[in-house]
Amino acid sequence: MTSIDERTPVLVGIGVATRREQDFTRALEPMDLMLEAVRAAGADCGAAQALPGAQYIGVPRGRWTYSNPAGEIARAIGADKATTVLTSVGVLQQTLIGEACMRIARGEAHTTIVAGGDAGFRLLRAQIAGQTAAERAQDDAPDIYLAPKDELRHPAEKRAGINMPVGLYAIMESAYRAKKGWSLDEHRDRLAQLGERFSRIAADNPHAWQRTPVAADAIRDASDRNPMQAFPYTRMHCSSWNVDQAAALLFCSVARAQALGIPRSRWVYPVASTESNHMVAVSARADLSACPGARIAGRAALDAAGISADKVDLVELYSCFPIAVEAYAEALGLPLDRDLTVTGGMAFAGGPYNNYVFQASCRAAELLRGGKGRTALVSSVSGILTKQGFGLWSLDPAAEGFVHADLSDAVAREMPVREVLEDYSGEAKVAGYTVVHKRGKAPRGVALVDVSPTERALATTEDAGLVARLQEAEFVGRTVRIDQNRLMA
Repeated sequence: MTSIDERTPVLVGIGVATRREQDFTRALEPMDLMLEAVRAAGADCGAAQALPGAQYIGVPRGRWTYSNPAGEIARAIGADKATTVLTSVGVLQQTLIGEACMRIARGEAHTTIVAGGDAGFRLLRAQIAGQTAAERAQDDAPDIYLAPKDELRHPAEKRAGINMPVGLYAIMESAYRAKKGWSLDEHRDRLAQLGERFSRIAADNPHAWQRTPVAADAIRDASDRNPMQAFPYTRMHCSSWNVDQAAALLFCSVARAQALGIPRSRWVYPVASTESNHMVAVSARADLSACPGARIAGRAALDAAGISADKVDLVELYSCFPIAVEAYAEALGLPLDRDLTVTGGMAFAGGPYNNYVFQASCRAAELLRGGKGRTALVSSVSGILTKQGFGLWSLDPAAEGFVHADLSDAVAREMPVREVLEDYSGEAKVAGYTVVHKRGKAPRGVALVDVSPTERALATTEDAGLVARLQEAEFVGRTVRIDQNRLMA
C-alpha cells in the first residue's frame, strides 16, 4: 500500500438520499436532497475536514432551475474556494466522475465531489394538487459550464413528432429483436423476464424506490397502471423519473485520505473512466441494433485492469430502456441471464432525471465494501444511446494508476452513418419501428426505413388497421410503400 502514488484518487465517501413525501409542501426540494447526500458522503468517510477541503464540485443538471448548485454546496460545506461545475443534459454523468478523479491524479486537487439529484415525485404531487413546487432562487454562475456540441436528435425525428426518447429507443429495440430472430411474443416475454429479474434486485436495495418484486406478466402486458408507452415498452420497461433521489461521491488523493485518517476499509479505487462523446442521431445510424461506443469504451475500461467483462464481480448496465441493457451486454460479451444491475435498474430502483450513474456508483461501492466482490463496472448513457461511458471500480489499486480516456475518435471511425431524407415517397425496407401511445390520443406508428444503401427516411401512420398490424406481426425487413413520409404498407 505504501508504494501507491500519493496522487492516486480514491473514493472515500458515498451518500444517497431517497425521500417519498406525499405532501409536496413537506418534501425536500432538489437542492436540499443534494445537500443531504453530500453531508452523508462526508459522514460516511468519517473525517470532519474532508468536505470543507473540497476543491472541485461537479453537478449534472436536473429538472430544476438552479443556476449554480455546486456553488451552493460549496457554501454549505465551507468549501468556498472550490471550482464549481454544472453540466447540461447531454453530457455523460461519467464525465464528471472522470474529471473529478483526474484533477486529483494530475495533482490539481486533493479532494473533489460530484453530486446530483432530482425531485420528480415532489413535482408530480404538486401537479396532482394543481400547484407548483417552488424552488429557491440562485443568481450566481458556475465556474465551468459544459454542454454537448451537437443536437441529440435529428431534425427529421422532431418533424415526425418523436418528442420523447421512448419512441426512438423502441425503434432500436425492434431492430435488435429482428437481428436475434425472435418473434414479437418471444421478445416481449424476454423483456418481461429481464424486468422481473431487475425488480428482485431492487427489492434487496435499501435505497430503491420500488422494493416490491414485480412478476413478468405484469411488466409485459399493458394495464391501467402499466400503460403501453411505445410498443413493446410498457411503463415498467421505462425509467421511473418521478422519484426524489440524490447521490454524492467524495474523492480524495491517497495522501489526503491518509492525512485525514480515513480508514482504508472505506477506500474504493476508481481504476478507469472511459467515454465516447461521438454523436450520431438514431435515424442516421447504419446499424440500429448495435452500440460501437459501448464496445470500444467498455473494452478500454476493462483493459485498464487487464480483465474481461465476465471476470468483473458487479455489473451495472444503464437501464433507461431495455435496449440500453441489451446493446451494452452484447458489446461487452455479457449474457442477459446474469445480474446486470446492482441497484435494480431505473424502472424499479428509480431513475432520477440526470443523476442515476451517481446512485449506481454509490451502490456498487457499498456492495464492494460489504464483501460482495472486488470489482465493479458501472456504465453510463447520454442522449438516445448517443454517448457511452464506463467507470471501473476496485478494492485494489490499479497497477498503472487511474486511466481516463476519451474514445470518441475511435468510435467515429467504426460508426457508419446514413443520410436522412426530409421527404420521401416510394418503396423502402423497414429498418426499425414502433407504435407510440400517448394518453388521450390515437396510437401512432413510426418507422425508420431504408430507401437505398446510403439513405433513410422516417414515416408515420395513424391508420388504425395498420397500427394494429404493426403490433401483431414483425415489420422489420419488410418492403413497404411510403407516400410523402406516410407509411402506407
